[in-house]
Amino acid sequence: MKLHPDLEEGHFILRLNRFAALAEVRGREEMVHVANSGRLRELFEPGRRLLLAPAPGEHRKTRYDLALVDLGHTFVSADARLPNTLVAEALAAGSLEQFVEYPEVRREVTYGESRLDLALEGPAGRCYLETKSVTLVEDGGAALFPDAPTTRGVKHLHALIQAVAEGYRAGAIFVVQRDDAACLLPHDESDPEFGRTLRAAKSAGVDVLAYRCSVSLTEITLADRIPVRL
Repeated sequence: MKLHPDLEEGHFILRLNRFAALAEVRGREEMVHVANSGRLRELFEPGRRLLLAPAPGEHRKTRYDLALVDLGHTFVSADARLPNTLVAEALAAGSLEQFVEYPEVRREVTYGESRLDLALEGPAGRCYLETKSVTLVEDGGAALFPDAPTTRGVKHLHALIQAVAEGYRAGAIFVVQRDDAACLLPHDESDPEFGRTLRAAKSAGVDVLAYRCSVSLTEITLADRIPVRL
């Protein structure tokens, strides 16, 4: 996935609310849209370099979207909307070998009372997928999800469990939007209910997969699959 061609440099000042932060850009303070409801405490340190995508529009309260956070050793994509697209692009390219028997891909589909990211169709039948954005990686390479309680995430897992019970294939794909993750674990300290439900989903037959990403100033792509440790 190509990023905005004219990213601007800024520096983090403070988080204003779930979807906005204050940054210094060209010597002035600017409010920046943050498309991620996670806490992001490991990313948002005062003075940290940000890469911002200009987002003009008469009805916008912010002139920029947060695109990347520069940790020095790696860039982190902080946009939680991207994993759906990244997985869809990988499916279209045939690079997710687990799902090559499902050539038809629909996005944002309703299943029961949930809205899931992807529905795949093909000779193997139907498969429902939910993608999750991961940004938190501890020293040693352990990626953790979630970094804040997520009742919505638990609801999605229950929908996947139900899909398997009704004879469909289903999977949860965790997209670590940085390149320094070695494995993924449920962040039980942050949300024990999510961890319990993820383990129950795995036991029920839901595929639980994780991938790290290759992230540059111009592009982000799904890269290596990493193990999930439950």
